[in-house]
Order: sequence, then structure tokens, then C-alpha cells
Amino acid sequence: MKRLFILFLIAMTAHVMNAQKVIDLWPDGPTNASSDPDDKAELHVFLPDAKKATGRAIVMCPGGAYSHLAMQHEGTDWSYYFNHQGIALIVLKYRMPHGNHAVPLSDAVEAMRTVRRNAKTWHIDPKQVGIMGFSAGGHLASAIATHAKGDAKPDFQILFYPVITMEPSITHHESMENFLGKKPKKKLISEYSTDKQVTRATPRAFIALSDDDDLVLPANGAYYYQECYRHDVPASLHIYPTGGHGWGYRESFPFHMEMLLELKGWLQSF
Repeated sequence: MKRLFILFLIAMTAHVMNAQKVIDLWPDGPTNASSDPDDKAELHVFLPDAKKATGRAIVMCPGGAYSHLAMQHEGTDWSYYFNHQGIALIVLKYRMPHGNHAVPLSDAVEAMRTVRRNAKTWHIDPKQVGIMGFSAGGHLASAIATHAKGDAKPDFQILFYPVITMEPSITHHESMENFLGKKPKKKLISEYSTDKQVTRATPRAFIALSDDDDLVLPANGAYYYQECYRHDVPASLHIYPTGGHGWGYRESFPFHMEMLLELKGWLQSF
């Protein structure tokens, strides 16, 4: 029995790896240059079997305090979970801002547009493209959800233990400094405190975090939920009693199975 289970895991991994393709996000060069010319933006595309495809797709933004990316447990490890539900997963390897917020923002906008440009080929409904992010990637996802327009605007958003506010008393300081620089102007702090940018046009949201997160204060996600509620944006807030920060798809997270079931249920609700 144990051997059969191991063979199943190997087969599952092979299925996921065969489904992946890596795309240069900016084949003709980015619109916003990075201070690090070796930092390239990419899309890691995982498509479900065409016969199982629901038309839904998710652009995923891993976390890492805007200094690095947790590409596995907050990225590619999710591919089988979503593909098994007939959902395409596109993991965005976005470039680090080094104080220039336009760099990762432009990558995320182009990622959304790229998915919709390839919608027919990838069996995706352009009206069912969401965005998902973790920690600083959650901030990036919420920034796209509240700022992007037209073919870059997501139809729904999924935020895990997100950095939301840029206000110094509550924000995750490393993420804020990497995103906006060491001495950002008050206007930028307000503009990219994404709870302040929620409107009635903001897409529906799933927000998950741990009550004992001492790295990114739970108030970040709670404030975002509160503003969604205040603006009549459908939102679901899930606060787990323990788990800390950065659990992503890790099975060591005490509420891993509950979280997966709750997210699946939410996705099936609309």
C-alpha cells in the first residue's frame, strides 16, 4: 500500500511538471526598467486537461517581502490543487522593486493581460481570471485588484496573510521600504494602502490569515475585509487560531486541510 501511494505521488508530480510552461513576460523588454538587469519576469503556466477546464484561471503572486520570492509553497506547489478543479494556474515571477513600485506593478498588470490574450489557446474565460497573493504578494494582488482597469482588472482576488497598509504603525516595514523606498511621500503611502482604495467596483475577495501572525499583523487583512464590507464587496475572511506567517501550501500548517476545503467551497460559490 505504501509503495502504491508513493507511485501515486510520483505520477501526480509528473502530471504537474508536464503541464508547466515558462514564458518570458517581457520578450521585447519591460515598460518599467528594473535597477537589476538580471532580474527577469516570467510566467509559470499550469493548465488543467482541456476536457476538465472550467475556464477559470488564477494569476498567483508569491510572497517574500518584495526582496525575494517563495516560488514553491506560495507558487508552483498549488498547481495540482487548482488544476484538479479545472482551474488554470499562472504563477508570476515578478521583479523586485528596489524602491520602485512601478516595477512589480507593471509585471502583475502585464501578467493579467497576457492571460487574457492567451485565453482561447489556454481554454480560459477572460471573464473568470482572478489574482492571488501571499504576504507582500498579497499586497501586490490587492493593489492590482484596487488599481487596475480594463483587461488587467481581476474578476476575483484571493489574499493569504496579506500586507495591506503602508502606514508605518501597522505595515510590514521591510515590504514597505522595498516597495516604496525608505522615505515615501504620504501620497504614495495612502495610494498603496490598499484598504483605502477599495470601492464598490473592487472584485470579491477571499482573505485567510492566522491570529498569531507576528510578522504581518492580522489587522492588515482585517482592515481590507472591513473596507470590502463597507463598500458592499462580497468578501470572506478566514482567521485561523494558530499557524503564524508564511504557511502557503505547507502541510505543516495546522489548518491545511480546512483551508483547502474552505477555499474550494468559496471558488464554487460563484
